[in-house]
Amino acid sequence: MDFDFSDDQEQLRDAVRKWVDKGYTFERRRAAVKAGGFSRAAYGEIAELGLCGLYIGEEHGGLGMGPVEGMVVMEELGRGIVLEPFAQTLIAGGVLSGYAAPAVQTEWLPKIASGEALVVLAQQERAARYRLDRCDATATASGNTWSLNAAKSIVPAGDQADAFIVPAKVGEQIALFLVPRATAGVTTRGYGTQDGARAAEVVFKNAAASLITTDGLAALEHGVDIGIAASCAEAVGVMDKTMAITAEYMNTRKQFGVVISSFQALRHRAADMKMQLELARSMSYYASLKLNAPAPERRAAMARAKVQLGQSMRFVGQQAVQLHGGIGVTDEYIVSHYFKKLTQLEITYGDTLHHLGEVSARMEDSAGVFA
Repeated sequence: MDFDFSDDQEQLRDAVRKWVDKGYTFERRRAAVKAGGFSRAAYGEIAELGLCGLYIGEEHGGLGMGPVEGMVVMEELGRGIVLEPFAQTLIAGGVLSGYAAPAVQTEWLPKIASGEALVVLAQQERAARYRLDRCDATATASGNTWSLNAAKSIVPAGDQADAFIVPAKVGEQIALFLVPRATAGVTTRGYGTQDGARAAEVVFKNAAASLITTDGLAALEHGVDIGIAASCAEAVGVMDKTMAITAEYMNTRKQFGVVISSFQALRHRAADMKMQLELARSMSYYASLKLNAPAPERRAAMARAKVQLGQSMRFVGQQAVQLHGGIGVTDEYIVSHYFKKLTQLEITYGDTLHHLGEVSARMEDSAGVFA
């Protein structure tokens, strides 16, 4: 199988990497964290690169690209631990393009592609853990309009987003709705997250909503799978940069008059980190390549990828801190922020134990040593 990237994909990677290296320095990120964890200016620069239209068709002003291009972009954004929730833009583009009615697509997809509107997924509820079929939000119809009542937690940039994609129950079935943040009845409470980004609690009280699809669970699962593949790719970028920072430190830090990279025990630990990084990279490729597969196959692939990525993230992050010694946990030193990002990504869209259970539940009857 050919895993080489095309010239267009390499050019895309190069463009994003240049912006991250020159336009999104650690100092700029630190300032964004102090300002609340989200920068509309930085998000606008991402949009100027054309990235917001990655999963949106050309007829709506997008690029009409696919999962591999999304993976390339997320890896590079991960290298810079970019705070702005670009994965949410991929989710919104994918869900609205695949499931929304033409009128909703015409209204929102051009805004998303241009960066004018940041639309985020608001699916998490306090009692749901990571289960997507657990939903206490409700929606009722009155003529051609819908009214939504819901309380959603840990919504990425929830108090800064322009609209939300919200699952809610219609009778016994889950449907998917789009609600602008400026709608009457929508209230938000923002806060910083562990990795320096921003999230919010969002409450919808008799808020007017536009129906995306009545087949909400299928659309929600697809959207979350886009998010899982994006977070896997982002984690590869974070780990790649973490490895580079750690190797640079080991090649300059001296003990007993020699650089610590000459110590065999530490070299073995660095080699184990590299092995975990490459395992994660291969499973990230697997996740992205399975995004357009039939739903059962896609869902199983995302769970498998998240298990490996979770294990790799924990190992690489912890080893990086250990190899740096005391400086590795200080806020002033950059590797501590990469460690926080890996910790956050490990629990995004389900932690490792949750997805291990998902893998187990989806195993065929013939799986195992007794097949």
